[in-house]
Amino acid sequence: MTYPVDQKTALHCVITAGPTYESLDQVRRLTNFSTGSLGAQFSAYLCSKGIRVTLLTGYYVTYEGAFEADSRIPFTTTTDLADKLKHLNNQKVDAIFHAAAVSDFAFGKVWEKPEQGEMEEIVLGKISTRSGTLLAELVPTPKILPQLRHWFPNAYIVGWKYEVEGSKEKSSEKAIKQLNECQTDACVLNGPAIGDGFEVYPKNQKQPTSLTNRPALFKFLRESLLDSKNA
Repeated sequence: MTYPVDQKTALHCVITAGPTYESLDQVRRLTNFSTGSLGAQFSAYLCSKGIRVTLLTGYYVTYEGAFEADSRIPFTTTTDLADKLKHLNNQKVDAIFHAAAVSDFAFGKVWEKPEQGEMEEIVLGKISTRSGTLLAELVPTPKILPQLRHWFPNAYIVGWKYEVEGSKEKSSEKAIKQLNECQTDACVLNGPAIGDGFEVYPKNQKQPTSLTNRPALFKFLRESLLDSKNA
C-alpha cells in the first residue's frame, strides 16, 4: 500500500532495521539474529500517518511482510551502514530510529593451528575446511549511535538496547548510560532481561514508559517525535 506524502512539508524519518554482517572470508560471515520486522512495521506505521520514511535494511533481513517506505536502502557491513547514514546528512532529516542489530565484532586475523609448530596466519579468499582447527581474532566494530548526533545535530534520535541477561535494574542503567554517552533523545530497552514489551527512556525523564507491544511503542515514538518538534 502506498500513502500520498507531501515531500516538502512532511516530516522525514530514517529507520534502520535488520542485521549487519562481517566477513570471515569470501563465503562465510558473522551476523546477528534479527529479522528486521520491527523496523519494517514501524516504517509502515509512520507512512500511514503521512510521514516520509527512508528505510535502511540489512542484506540478510528475513521479514516476509511488506516493506513500506518512500525509499529503501540495503546495507551490508557496519561500515557500510555508517557510510549510508552519513550520506543522508545532506538531506532534511527530522528523526532517526536506529533499530538495526549492528554486529559488535568483526573478524581480524585468522590463524591455522597445526599439530606441531607455531600458528600460521591464513589469508585466503576461502578458508579450506582441511585447514583444521583455526583461531579467529574478533575486533570491535565502529559504534554508529554515538556518531549520529554529530551527523544530524537537529534530529530527534532514538537508539535501541537489547539485553539478554542481567537484572532489570542493570539493564536500566545501561539504557541511561546509552542516553548520556550517545546524546540521544530516547532509548528503547527490550529483551529477555526485562521480559515482554518495551521500556522507553526519554531524555531528562527519571522514569521509563512501559509499553506492552509494538503498536503501543510505535504510537508512543511518533507522539514523542511530534512533541519534540512542537516544543
